Amino acid sequence: MQYIWKLGNAFMNELLDQYPEPKPASSTVATLLKRMQDKGCVGYKKMGRSRQYYPLVKKSHYFSKHINSIIEKYFDDSPASFASFFTRETNLTDEQLLELQKIVEKELKNRKQ
Repeated sequence: MQYIWKLGNAFMNELLDQYPEPKPASSTVATLLKRMQDKGCVGYKKMGRSRQYYPLVKKSHYFSKHINSIIEKYFDDSPASFASFFTRETNLTDEQLLELQKIVEKELKNRKQ
């Protein structure tokens, strides 16, 4: 998905070019694309014998869904437990923690308005 979001629209060879060496087989990428299509994340346009792939979901929506799933599955559906783990176990600097605090405070302020 990262490469599709980055490129916007991409043919198979353009997606393969994005991968570092050793590059995966085109059949492997085709299988991943098929799975992402089945999940409603990727669509394609037929162009001759080729397909041009494009994202069907926004990056923010995709990550929001996955983060919420992680919180539900691994942190007993407790955002506070997730935040506690995240802030303790990721070796954040004091500056980074203060930045997170400002983000939370800003969001709370926006919700009050």
